[in-house]
Amino acid sequence: MERVPREAGAAEAQQAHGAVAGKARRMVIGGGVLVVVAVLAYWLGGGGSGEAAAPAPSPTPTPSATLAVPDVFKRVGPSVVVIQAGKSLGTGVIAAEDGTILTAHHVIKGTKEVDLTFSDGTRAKAAVASSNPARDVATLKPAKLPEIVVPATLGGAVAVGAPVVAIGNPLGLTYSVSTGVVSGLNRSAERSKEEGDLRGLIQFDASVNPGSSGGPLLDARGLVVGIVVSIADPGGDEAFAGIAFAVPIGVALGGTEGDGPPGDGPEI
Repeated sequence: MERVPREAGAAEAQQAHGAVAGKARRMVIGGGVLVVVAVLAYWLGGGGSGEAAAPAPSPTPTPSATLAVPDVFKRVGPSVVVIQAGKSLGTGVIAAEDGTILTAHHVIKGTKEVDLTFSDGTRAKAAVASSNPARDVATLKPAKLPEIVVPATLGGAVAVGAPVVAIGNPLGLTYSVSTGVVSGLNRSAERSKEEGDLRGLIQFDASVNPGSSGGPLLDARGLVVGIVVSIADPGGDEAFAGIAFAVPIGVALGGTEGDGPPGDGPEI
């Protein structure tokens, strides 16, 4: 039977002891890190100073965050306005902090008296501040503003297939919400020869009807990407056939129009 020399045994024992000690030291150091982390967490939580930590600001939605439809309505609903211009019913959206309202030109065309109802129930008269019949957009200046003015956030690109939300007053059903997708871009809608066709429009399939004109078309972040102006009406009865059009917000604000294939879009 072979024996291990005492010196070798002692060396192995010393190495084993060193390894155990090393492990012990590492464990102690690791435990120390945990203690330090715990202490830091305690101090950062305000427990070590004897004073309450400053509350962190509550997160607020940003235009870059995708929202659920109820949240889109919650954000933009206060910016939507009911417009009564003579016998014409339409929709508008507050586009600036001074209360300027963006709507469709045909909603206020040919009338001298425009009445507004804001989301909080405030009623006011309005004057036409600007009008662009060629693009079917107009702006209104209210004579009176609600106590709290909530302008919508304008801008944002659209892509075919992207989700959209429309808010408006179809058939007098105020603050109605519908959802759909962008069905096409650079569409055209026929109008009278005097007015000329509308071009460069967003085609979408969210339900809109007479009274929806001038309302905001929103993306999934709650940004106004277009102003609703017309629907396809193959039956001639002004009933929604699943095809609607909006002026892109860039064009509504004075940008460049695009060209597209011919379409059919009576004013709503």
